[in-house]
Amino acid sequence: MPPVLALLIALLTVPIGGHAAPPRYDWPVSPAHLTRRFEPPPRPWLAGHRGVDLGSTAGAEVRAAGPGTVVFVGEVAGRGVVSIAHPGGLRTTYEPITATVAAGDQVAPGDPIGRLDAGHPGCPAAACLHWGLRRGDAYLDPLALLGLGRVRLLPLEAGD
Repeated sequence: MPPVLALLIALLTVPIGGHAAPPRYDWPVSPAHLTRRFEPPPRPWLAGHRGVDLGSTAGAEVRAAGPGTVVFVGEVAGRGVVSIAHPGGLRTTYEPITATVAAGDQVAPGDPIGRLDAGHPGCPAAACLHWGLRRGDAYLDPLALLGLGRVRLLPLEAGD
């Protein structure tokens, strides 16, 4: 099954028979306006936009989009990055931020994880949060966590 379809099914499936409800996810920054959508490359090694950019204000509080464990805090290409592992093998990333959490910290939805830094390349606003989502090596549209991702029907592959 394609990873995007598996994510949508996992997020939209209503629990039955006493199973725990799926985790709740929310916007990681407020105010926020979408300045650039998820644009996956046609092949994993080609250029694309592997997340969304959310225009906001420099210094805005950045919050965990969902429950999980902080697995990375540091710099990548000169920008501050926080990465959080969530249930179901999902991982969200947030950049450029000045972190207020450390690797190993447990976070709940809405918990502060840092402050948004100005200067994200290509951002038309004073500051943009680049918010990414992965399951394993597959990049996914983080707006799907909020029920807002684009839905595309893909052809079935042999064995699906």
